[in-house]
Amino acid sequence: MTPARRRFTRRGMVLRLGTLAALVLLVVSCGSGSGGGRVMVLGLDGMDPQTVDLLMSEGKLPNFARLRQEGAYGRLETSRPILSPIIWTTIATGKTPDQHGIGHFVAVNPTTGEDLPVTSRMRKVKALWNILSDAGRRVDVVGWWATWPPENVNGSIVSDHTCYHFLFPQGQEPAKDLQGLTYPPDLFEKVKPLVRRPTDITMAEASPFIHVTPEELARPFSFDDDVGHFKWALATADSYRKIGLKLWKEQKPDVLLTYIEGTDSVAHLFGHLFRAQGLSGELAEQQRKYGDAVEQMYQLADRIVGEYMEAAGRDATLIVLSDHGFMLGELQEDPSKTRDMRRVSEKFHREEGILYMYGRKVKQNGRFDGAKLVDLVPSILALSGLPPARDMPGRVLTEGLDLKVPGPRVASYEAGGAATAVAANDTSANPEIMERLKSLGYIGDTPPGGAPAAGGNPTINGTDIDQLRSPQGERNLAALLFEQGKYQESADAYRKLIAKEPKDASLHTSLAGALGAMGRYDEAMRELDAAVKAEPLNVEAYHNRGAVYERLNKPELAVKEYRTAVRYNPSYEPSKRALVRLTGTAEVNPPRTPQEKQAALLLDQVSQAARRSNYAEATKLLDQAEKTAPNYVLVYQYRANVAYLAGDKAAAVRALEHALTLDPGNMLYRTNLQRLKETQSARGKP
Repeated sequence: MTPARRRFTRRGMVLRLGTLAALVLLVVSCGSGSGGGRVMVLGLDGMDPQTVDLLMSEGKLPNFARLRQEGAYGRLETSRPILSPIIWTTIATGKTPDQHGIGHFVAVNPTTGEDLPVTSRMRKVKALWNILSDAGRRVDVVGWWATWPPENVNGSIVSDHTCYHFLFPQGQEPAKDLQGLTYPPDLFEKVKPLVRRPTDITMAEASPFIHVTPEELARPFSFDDDVGHFKWALATADSYRKIGLKLWKEQKPDVLLTYIEGTDSVAHLFGHLFRAQGLSGELAEQQRKYGDAVEQMYQLADRIVGEYMEAAGRDATLIVLSDHGFMLGELQEDPSKTRDMRRVSEKFHREEGILYMYGRKVKQNGRFDGAKLVDLVPSILALSGLPPARDMPGRVLTEGLDLKVPGPRVASYEAGGAATAVAANDTSANPEIMERLKSLGYIGDTPPGGAPAAGGNPTINGTDIDQLRSPQGERNLAALLFEQGKYQESADAYRKLIAKEPKDASLHTSLAGALGAMGRYDEAMRELDAAVKAEPLNVEAYHNRGAVYERLNKPELAVKEYRTAVRYNPSYEPSKRALVRLTGTAEVNPPRTPQEKQAALLLDQVSQAARRSNYAEATKLLDQAEKTAPNYVLVYQYRANVAYLAGDKAAAVRALEHALTLDPGNMLYRTNLQRLKETQSARGKP
């Protein structure tokens, strides 16, 4: 077998940069308007191309239809991990995550251990707005990820923190200087009237999207409240839409970049409800209230596209894009995940976003073939009359553009040092930013803490932002090195991380993957033993053990490990594929008797009923399955799951206890039983 077919996996990682090598000193300097034209970029986070095609076919997105008929379009290939700060920074820099350095949503305050939002100062390379400013072009940026604190540019920046400062009740805004939200600082007062609060959203505005009572709409704002979070998404989309148009018309930038987040947030909150069929119980009630939200947000995005098309005209180039797509209408395997705000996780992201261009230098009925995130900056530079750089991995999308690429390519635009940021102290906004990220399931709970502001350099909760670091981002570099086949460098990076967090099971698992890829199987097994000891349900560790045994030509032991992985996570695809390859089936507890086979068919129906939130039907089917095959252990696993979902914790405990009598060594049952009992004990139940 080839190494590629016995693949090791890593765990819990996102991409992040190490130290960049020195870049060649060569920068082009041109006057405004020299050899190029105006460009308007409209970013719509998470807008799904398949859903755009569907709604367009139904006549519900007329402006997208016009973009397609009169301009060029295609799909935009994203890169993993599909996390907004990383991807939008890739789009803005034309560099990959290991180059640009933004690796996650959060950094860590080294003084308090507190999670904090990523900042512009953590970016290691120049963004498009820096390059254009250096070349004498005027550029305006609105709402783009990781733009706080705003940098000094030839133009203006309305940072991504701007709308968070308007979450306070009327008359209760913090008594502090908020001018650090924009560059130049006095721009803040000019755009402030355009920034809407969630409390500004009226019933008339909300009613096409969500169907709630006036009392529900008037609830105090919280990101943990689905109505409140939706109002924030709608208010923020309207705010940045208006600010972008104002700057385009009044300041007349050569390039405008406007970011709209609402299409992504609404998909995370309500995407599982989009045209889903046969829902019952709590899911049916969610769909009654919020089932129209995604479709209406797409239609709002279409109206925004129409406004930007009109503002751009034919004398400018309009670029409309999204960073990724969404699998909308897909139900969670675990319906309990739809009960809080972490409804649609990043695993439902599709790896393609939208890309449309219209206006100057765009081919009518053009198509983009294999466009990637890193292609945007070279293309925008070319439309602006500037050559791409050789250290940019992307290309100019000439298949959809009628232009001659300016040349020759420069070596790099990185000379001249990083742009400076305006002084800012953003202590009040951070709790709200972190709450939104938590409500979408991107980060865990934020530890309490925070120190008094120290003054001087830009700070977050009293810490100079240049001192912030991102441990999750550091994992990313190790993961990227692994993906690039640099296994020794990856292993070295993981060892450094383990020295700081010796009990982190995922780090030991990832180190084992790198060691195994180098053929150092004894060392890999020691790391996997440590991983399983730290976390007995570590599915990736069992998979990597299987991969080691395959490399050692011990297929029986490999199958045992792969089956353990699938036993604890039935949807874990790497081990399922390995089992199919080695045994012909991914089934771990296959039914053996005619009675068990009949029960297994009933359990498939149980799963479908539970995913639709029809727990009564699921319970009835379980009764039939238990009567048919009373000693089939999966019946009791499913019964425990359904009882838990239906809120009957005592029944879930009884089902797991019975499952353990049939399968005493099952750590999944044992762990879940322990957690259930701890929950009951904490609530004072016997």
